[in-house]
Amino acid sequence: MNYTKNSFFLFIALCFCLSLTSAMAQTAPPVTVKSEEVSDGQLHEMAQKARESGMSDEQVKQQALKKGMSPNEVNKLQDRMNVIKNQSNKETESIKKDKNGREIAGDNEKQDDPENGDKNSSGGGGKGGIGSNIFGYELFNNNNLTFEPNLRIPTPRNYRLGPDDQLIINVYGNSQVDWRLNISPDGNIQIPGIGLVNVIGKTIEQATSLIESKLKANRYAIGNGTNVSVSLGNIRSIKIIIVGEVNRPGTYTLSSLSTVFNALYASGGPNINGSFREIEVIRNNMIVRKLDVYDFLLQADQKDNIKLEDGDIVRVPTYKVHVSVDGEVKRKQIFEVLPGETLNDVIKFAGGFSDEAYTATIKATQLTAQDLKIVDIKKPDFGNYVPLRGDKYFIDRILNSYQNRVSIYGAVVRPGQFELDNGLTLTGLINKAAGLKPDVFSSRGFISRFKNDNTSELLSFDIKEIIAKKSPDIILKREDLVTIVSIFDLRDKYTVTISGEVRNPGEFIYASDMKVGDLIVNAGGLTEGASNKRISVSRRVNDSDPSLSNSRVAEVFSLNVGSNFKDGESNFVLMPYDIVSVYALPGYEKQKIVKVEGEVIYPGYYTIQKKNEKISDIVSRAGGLTASADVDGSNLKRDNAAVLGVDRTKSSIDTNSLLQERSDRLKRLQLTYNDSSLQQESQIRNNFVGINLKEILKQPGVGEDLILEDGDVLRVPKSQQTVRVNGQVLFPSVVVYSNGKSFKEYVLNAGGFSAQALKRGAYIVHSNGTVQSTSKFLFFRFHPKVKPGSEIFVPKKQDPKGNITQEILGYTTGFVSLGAIILGILSLKR
Repeated sequence: MNYTKNSFFLFIALCFCLSLTSAMAQTAPPVTVKSEEVSDGQLHEMAQKARESGMSDEQVKQQALKKGMSPNEVNKLQDRMNVIKNQSNKETESIKKDKNGREIAGDNEKQDDPENGDKNSSGGGGKGGIGSNIFGYELFNNNNLTFEPNLRIPTPRNYRLGPDDQLIINVYGNSQVDWRLNISPDGNIQIPGIGLVNVIGKTIEQATSLIESKLKANRYAIGNGTNVSVSLGNIRSIKIIIVGEVNRPGTYTLSSLSTVFNALYASGGPNINGSFREIEVIRNNMIVRKLDVYDFLLQADQKDNIKLEDGDIVRVPTYKVHVSVDGEVKRKQIFEVLPGETLNDVIKFAGGFSDEAYTATIKATQLTAQDLKIVDIKKPDFGNYVPLRGDKYFIDRILNSYQNRVSIYGAVVRPGQFELDNGLTLTGLINKAAGLKPDVFSSRGFISRFKNDNTSELLSFDIKEIIAKKSPDIILKREDLVTIVSIFDLRDKYTVTISGEVRNPGEFIYASDMKVGDLIVNAGGLTEGASNKRISVSRRVNDSDPSLSNSRVAEVFSLNVGSNFKDGESNFVLMPYDIVSVYALPGYEKQKIVKVEGEVIYPGYYTIQKKNEKISDIVSRAGGLTASADVDGSNLKRDNAAVLGVDRTKSSIDTNSLLQERSDRLKRLQLTYNDSSLQQESQIRNNFVGINLKEILKQPGVGEDLILEDGDVLRVPKSQQTVRVNGQVLFPSVVVYSNGKSFKEYVLNAGGFSAQALKRGAYIVHSNGTVQSTSKFLFFRFHPKVKPGSEIFVPKKQDPKGNITQEILGYTTGFVSLGAIILGILSLKR
């Protein structure tokens, strides 16, 4: 039984109602039974009685309704049973279920679950064990194949009636009657007004005839305007016994429509020792049928899958012969063989050979009294070989080789593999390959061939001589590989190169009779600034005299190709490896842009008008300086002195704040100063050119008045009133500029030097981009003068490890120098 089915809950409730009211039926009128009056213990007790009673749901329902149980109360009991089912461990332990949800009754509770492996039973074969490799084992352990009987089909005509079956008798026509009658344990039905009719053991047809005769005898006009229909209502349950080599032997309660397959499925099917081919159905101590599961698996034949009757015994004996098949077959499993079957039958069980199976011989491993032996079974003996217990058959794969293949590759029209005909020669194979290509190297070809000892040898031949029949043709052998060489395989790849003022410069494949005009067109044509009157072609020389120091290493031709690449020297024929150079027009110049920003009258972008246009000229074109301009702090940014690796086009357009750029640069400089390895990997440069704009404007065209270049940025800041102090000071800050204040005073305004400060390495970055460092003479340090807008930077000390020697050397040098000066002064006095 299954607690998940609503009919089972109804069955329990009705059974309880029946037992509760049976004692009161004769002495008191019907009463309504309340679901609240039924305890959980009583529900469990009624469930047990329901399983033992064998009564159908309809019978219990009819009696319960007569006793006073309302349908509403039945629904309430169903809800309670749903809760009890989920919470009661005792109930779930008393009713075991296998992995397919089938109930295991009675003796089956002690059987091992095949899902976890049957360790204690000879019928084991859990998931992934030997059982799963036995042909047919998964049939009864498959969640998608339940073999449940169909209860909605018309009543089978050969169905034998028995106790607890329900007959539906419908009389229609002149007389109309509808009876639902249950067959008693004695085999009788009680027809109202007629009496008992014994129908046990009869088919539906026989029962219909008997009922018609009884109705006729009681004045029903059967056949004269009145008809009778007899069908089966509720189907009874039967008890069958499953014994032998099954996973869960025991007694099972099944539907009376159940077949042998239904019973086997309920028991988990044969175990690893069970026979799938000689399953017996025993009825009244006689074997009434033997079932071969292979008939169903291989031919979908269910002729022996008979319907079971109450009290039937299904017996699964042990197998007699098991053999296994592996290798190139469609089913690699263990098969059961019956007496009289041969190796051919085993191959059929395995689904036949695979496409690549070697079918001439099957290797069989046999068991002897003491050890194993191998037997080679030839194909003609497949039908005569009788499989023995424990035989293991292995079907090998065909060899990965060809018995009639020759191959040809290289300078032929259709290279590939071909059939080796009788007496096929080299010229015959070339004809099969659609002949030779024009680029064939006809002086020599090769045949790679296996010798008798399986070593390879290389045979060379002259194609031209063989085709002209001046040399004997070569007869080919199995697995010969013919190689016909192309002339292109024996030389470098021919190319020509074009560079300069063309749209797509680069390397191109050389073609015979290629001209300069052809190459220029292939390269996308000339650019706007290209000169078609001066194009040079450089060519390799093969006759250079190595004894002369001035011998030629290349031959250069100067060409005028014209405007349409048709006439004149555009038809100059190129040779392999020529290099064509296209030059620009002498007076062609692309516009060059500079930017002026900051404190000028008209800041913005300006185009350089003359090659020698200078800073003073661009300032004049920008309208001159404003009243708030800081002339001393003006700077020129030029990318050709910028940080290595910076995109010049971006730098010429992106002109962020000078202070931010200087701050970033100082950080990089400090990082580089303190890490010599990083300094070697990434060289940091100042991209600001230190200029003195005041002197430039005083004397235009001389001194520092630089000629402008494309992408230059001239920036004139506002007058600066602060000085930045950064690096190894106690409190990096911005200090107000004061005329006359010294370097140390600005450092003191930032808290003074920190313990890690490298005082001698302190330097100043002025607002115009120039950098001044601290100088030293003997024991005296001279700091640079601080200007408005400057930035003082104090670097960090290096690791003293490894620098002690340098310090000592520096001090020693200083003392020696001082001594030399003193001696010089003394000598002068003398």
